[in-house]
Amino acid sequence: MTDVSLGFLADRLPSDRLSLDPTDRAEYDADWGRSGGDPDVVVWPESTDEVAAVLAACDERGVPVTPYAAGSGIEGAALATTGGVTLDTTRMDGVGPVRPDDLQMDVAPGAVGGDVEAAAADRGLVCPPFPQSAAFSTIGGMVATGASGTQTVKYGEVGDWVLGLEAVLADGTVIETGSRARKSSSGYDLTALLVGSEGTLAVVTRVTLALAPEPRARRAGRATFETLDDATAAVARVVREGVDVATLELVDPLTARMASAHADADVPPDPSVYVEIHDGTEAGADAEATRCESVLSAAGGAVSFADDPAEMERIWAARRQAVDAIKTWDPDRTPLTVGDVTVPIGSFPEMVRSVRSIGAEYGFDVPAFGHAGDGNVHYAVLVDPDDPDEVARGKEASDRIVERALALEGTSTGEHGVGLGKQSYMSDEHGAAVGAMRAVKDALDPNGTLNPETALPPAQ
Repeated sequence: MTDVSLGFLADRLPSDRLSLDPTDRAEYDADWGRSGGDPDVVVWPESTDEVAAVLAACDERGVPVTPYAAGSGIEGAALATTGGVTLDTTRMDGVGPVRPDDLQMDVAPGAVGGDVEAAAADRGLVCPPFPQSAAFSTIGGMVATGASGTQTVKYGEVGDWVLGLEAVLADGTVIETGSRARKSSSGYDLTALLVGSEGTLAVVTRVTLALAPEPRARRAGRATFETLDDATAAVARVVREGVDVATLELVDPLTARMASAHADADVPPDPSVYVEIHDGTEAGADAEATRCESVLSAAGGAVSFADDPAEMERIWAARRQAVDAIKTWDPDRTPLTVGDVTVPIGSFPEMVRSVRSIGAEYGFDVPAFGHAGDGNVHYAVLVDPDDPDEVARGKEASDRIVERALALEGTSTGEHGVGLGKQSYMSDEHGAAVGAMRAVKDALDPNGTLNPETALPPAQ
């Protein structure tokens, strides 16, 4: 992009909210998991009108636009690999209004999840599906990637809590989707279409979120097992028997060692299942915790529950530290990515076995952990980035893990999005439906300017 062509943006934003400076642009060359972004210019809009003006001007000229926020993504969905404009939404960070009588609130896309949680908590409310990265990830990013978190087994995904959106199409048209009503059968569900679309169909500028009353009682527990197979079988059993858990997480021995070293904490080295119970009454929480303990014990687990907040936090320390621990475990190795796949709950034990066996086959220790209650397995293949052969073997091992998930009738990505990292699996996973997805993309973005190399595989 030349200085002359930049003029069309200078007419639409104040000079302090667009930059060609290489230092500014370099801040957007990577997200948490991947690198390769190379924007020609960065813009920082502060309103829906400014987003619309930028998109319309870029669409007229065929200039790519890639939305970017906190950079907490894993799969590279926010990287401007084709150059053009990186559109940073973090200055659009308004939280509220909160409407406690309706159990909902409005949020701007650049608002950080932790701020949203705090605003809801001030009214005795929660928005429970946020990912563990909510302290620094943004609502727009969560919506774009179809994110979810540790409480999905009870509360569902972020998208399940999105009542409606304001969004800007590629040509600058502003649309509103959904309704403030809790249900509607009116028209196409454009809200669901935009959730998880990773900035390829529109740029979200406002999100209406559903809220829920704060649970009055919580219990947290951990069960340790002799073998990983015992732990994963116990997870499937808890789900099948309908125990009302808010969280049901797996930590394998390798992840436990990593977390223990990272946090300098005494984390049990055994395969572990972490559980949290939410209920409206203390008696209800106690009853469900007793039921959960019975099921885990019958599956061979040594179970302990706590109701003291400090003890709950201590129990959860290992799981909360897992992702950061993986990145700091070995200074000579780095994860190709912290990948995730999801399979039907009955196949969860087999999926975890496959992660471990594939890692062993290729000579890698691959940690396996994650949101076990919904069949979600996180894994990381750690390689020496300076050893091309090891990197190639690591990529092959990662491919095998995803292929195994698809063979088990699961998905290549449960919550991290497709981005660049999972693009190559889309055709295998969706078959002819990829053509339908591309038709939707072409209809809403006929000039192909919105995040053009993300999510969908290249047309054959």
